Amino acid sequence: QVQLAESGGGLVEAGGSLRLSCAASGRINSFNVRGWFRQAPGKERELVASISPGGQISYADFVKGRFTISRNMRKNTVDLQMSSLATGDTGVYTCSATLGPNVVWGQGTQVTVSQ
Repeated sequence: QVQLAESGGGLVEAGGSLRLSCAASGRINSFNVRGWFRQAPGKERELVASISPGGQISYADFVKGRFTISRNMRKNTVDLQMSSLATGDTGVYTCSATLGPNVVWGQGTQVTVSQ
């Protein structure tokens, strides 16, 4: 069994913050988690931030300086701290992991940023 479970989404006013968490379980752990993606209504899914097993991190230009991705080995999670949220950050945020040749996706968590 392989499972990813996202949490931490919700409704927040513009300028606010949220912390998302991606919990890995079963045959995968946090080192299998590769990053966070998001999909806004009517748009394609896009990469927000990635983290390699060795800890290399990269961010999409539109979140640089506002979002921080991190791995919590004790909790077996990969977290996404989001600050200075804007209405354009609204969407379903999903984490992804790899297990060999396979890609695993979580169910996603909704983030809604209001004016």
